[in-house]
Amino acid sequence: MNLDFFARSVHEVAPELIGVTLLVEGVGGEIVEVEAYDREDPASHGHRGLTARNAAMFGPPGHAYVYRSYGVHWCLNLVCGEEGDPQAALVRALAPTHGLEAMRARRGAEDERSLCSGPGKLCQALAITRDHDGLALDREPFRLLPRAREPDLIAGPRVGISQAADLPWRYGLAGSRFLSRALPSI
Repeated sequence: MNLDFFARSVHEVAPELIGVTLLVEGVGGEIVEVEAYDREDPASHGHRGLTARNAAMFGPPGHAYVYRSYGVHWCLNLVCGEEGDPQAALVRALAPTHGLEAMRARRGAEDERSLCSGPGKLCQALAITRDHDGLALDREPFRLLPRAREPDLIAGPRVGISQAADLPWRYGLAGSRFLSRALPSI
């Protein structure tokens, strides 16, 4: 996918990521759940300004922003908008399709549903770390393949945050068994 795809508002890009295939060194699957974050959002890492931790979020669109959640799990965000205006889509879940054995070994899990059904799980399954922070999404180790069909989308409130959690900026593939959590529509 061309990086121009990401040079738009995260609120346009995020729902269009559902159905896109995300691969990291050939391992990954179809994106089935994302959350949108923008500068005005008090839950966004970019809301309070530029720091060493969130610098990639302020960088050019079409790059990875990777951070550690609660000091435990890596989380992958895809930077959107324009440089200097922090917007990103958190990739929350994938339907695993490529490199299942590698994912199982990394996660220590056999069940496909447990491989990528959450942002920390999918980063572990795809071996995403801080080393991926700031990397362009249009070259190795990343590969994004356009969606093959128009997905049936559902939107609802975001999870795992304490501020602005009620905003319907969480997008998912309706009926997917790979969502991190059920997604009730608002």
